[in-house]
Amino acid sequence: MGDNRELIKQCEERAQQWLTPAFDEETRNEVKAMLEAEDKSALIDAFYQNLEFGTGGLRGVMGAGTNRMNKYIVGMATQGFANYILKAFPGEENLSVVVGHDCRNNSRLFAETVAAIFSANGIKAYLFEGLRPTPEISFAIRQLGAKAGVNVTASHNPKEYNGYKAYWSDGAQVLAPHDKGIIDEVNKVTIDDVKFEANWDKIKIIGGEMDYDYMTAVHSAMIDQDVINRQKDLNIVYSAMHGTGRVIVPLCLRSWGFQNINVVPEQMVVDGNFPTVVSPNPENAEAMTLGMKLGTKLNADLVVATDPDADRLAIVCRDDKGEWMIINGNQTCMMFCYYIIENKKKLGKLKPTDFLVKTIVTTEVIAEIAKKNNVELRDCYTGFKWIAREIAISEGKQDYIGGGEESFGFLPYDKVRDKDAPASICLICEIAAWAKDQGKTLYDLLMQIYQEYGFSKEFTVNVVRPGKTGADEIKQMMADFRANPPQKLGGSKVILWKDYQALTSTKADGTVEKLDMPTTSNVLQWFCDDNTKVSVRPSGTEPKIKFYLEVKDPSFKCAGCYERCSKAADEKIEAIKKSLHLD
Repeated sequence: MGDNRELIKQCEERAQQWLTPAFDEETRNEVKAMLEAEDKSALIDAFYQNLEFGTGGLRGVMGAGTNRMNKYIVGMATQGFANYILKAFPGEENLSVVVGHDCRNNSRLFAETVAAIFSANGIKAYLFEGLRPTPEISFAIRQLGAKAGVNVTASHNPKEYNGYKAYWSDGAQVLAPHDKGIIDEVNKVTIDDVKFEANWDKIKIIGGEMDYDYMTAVHSAMIDQDVINRQKDLNIVYSAMHGTGRVIVPLCLRSWGFQNINVVPEQMVVDGNFPTVVSPNPENAEAMTLGMKLGTKLNADLVVATDPDADRLAIVCRDDKGEWMIINGNQTCMMFCYYIIENKKKLGKLKPTDFLVKTIVTTEVIAEIAKKNNVELRDCYTGFKWIAREIAISEGKQDYIGGGEESFGFLPYDKVRDKDAPASICLICEIAAWAKDQGKTLYDLLMQIYQEYGFSKEFTVNVVRPGKTGADEIKQMMADFRANPPQKLGGSKVILWKDYQALTSTKADGTVEKLDMPTTSNVLQWFCDDNTKVSVRPSGTEPKIKFYLEVKDPSFKCAGCYERCSKAADEKIEAIKKSLHLD
């Protein structure tokens, strides 16, 4: 490990502070073992920095140490959050927060710790009786008139991780100025400041009644009950991926009128070790294997799944050969937007005040769908809090009818302010029922959209660069792209450069326009003369830089073209990767 003596010394000093009576015996023993071990790598990893409370909260590997998720780090974060709430609402009585958690190891412990600390600070904590989906936490904040909320979850991360998401009174994850304000307060807190002793008069356990209200809200996302009634026997296979969707998703589907719901039994077991998957991420095809296996056995129409905290969904349908095909996040978002517009129009429910939202890295086919149907489409930054912001600023003036992002997240109504897999799964099953009503599958519907609005293929490249040296390398890559923006990508001429840090849009003739965005973001986008689009951004939660590639093929005329156009798109994507030295 080279000469790490100075770093080891710093880590040892930090670790010594965790041997005081402020920490429990189990934690002290874990830290002692690290200090006494000959190999100091575990000690360094656990203590070389403080686990950072960022704009979305906390996320990290569980264990003892300052750079780990444990009840003490969670405790200091919560004390800082409580301090901020008390400052934000001075003199206000009956302040309350909602606390929820997912299925992960230690999630219940962390959630109870959070509720205890809020209560000790005089803030009422509505604590869910057990694990619940992320969107239900968002819904409950608004439903109960709470000032904020905390959800203990690491979403789809591997089993070693846990996390802490901070929400504000609108049910969305915190935005400026609250995000920076909370971070400042959290950074001031020491372990001795944390009030761990619960005030039980200030903790209220919630559960079934909120489930009922949330299910009623989900029901409002339905567009066409008649089509569901006609196809109530649609053969659905569902997997909860060992997480929070296991009870609520089948119940919601049943309440919409679907009667043939089959679950993947092995993945309905609540287990923070996620024993049946390598990673509980619906973006990974491997995670859908058991669902597809059951789907084949039962001759299902489609297979759907939620990630462990049930904010994201995965959809598998049959292609033209009857084989299972995973619909990617862009296609999912596209299909929702198409159906919502198409069917609201047919039923006379589409209004001039309606609007859709997508993130800037999500497929431009959605822009075509909106444009041709005269529906307003807004582009926002990556992260569902930005979609929530668009709903909030138009509340009472315009009607939000749907929004999503390429990473398998969609929200089909405005009752929740985060990604909502239970509502989205119900709606995708309605879409499948609508397609089946016409003798089609979801695959046929996808081909129809490409035919009407143009074919595109999207591909994401993740360049992982861990550690401090990696962070410096990512910083340098962004600086180089800004200093020398590409003129050609995969042989296509770049005609428009967007820099969301400078908030500038530059055309090939040198014309510069200002980008209308709420704040700056470290994102670059390049658009080519053949409608190729490339977006680049460093990840906010992981040590990587992400490249989002989208290529078009105007020669797509019918479903029979899909394979050819898809293959040509793959070749084009490889050429773009070469241009950016990503091969």
